Amino acid sequence: MSRHEDIVRVAANVAPIPRGDDGAPVFREPWEAQAFAITLALYERGLFNWKEWAAALSAAIQHAQASGDCDDGSTYYRHWLSAIEQLVRDKGIASEQALVERRNAWNRAAHATPHGHPILLANDPL
Repeated sequence: MSRHEDIVRVAANVAPIPRGDDGAPVFREPWEAQAFAITLALYERGLFNWKEWAAALSAAIQHAQASGDCDDGSTYYRHWLSAIEQLVRDKGIASEQALVERRNAWNRAAHATPHGHPILLANDPL
């Protein structure tokens, strides 16, 4: 079983990952694939186990649903990212302030990037 198949299997118990006809994960935006890859990288570094990941993803989805999430699948990777961020905070890997600063840097980079070009953190004018 491949690395991505492990995470797909674990997520399926909580909320199945969107898949294409070939069974591979489907990402609508590059950041969704990056969030998926970050999760694998953090797992491989031993920063959490799959049980912790499943609990974090489940909690993120439940929180979003309680807050009125549209629950149509379009926000799936937002929940995924929220789960990663929560694990990072819980494990003391990064503080909330560090996460806020990184979100702000990506937002500035997005606004500074010409339409049609990839958004890179290096594009952050600060």
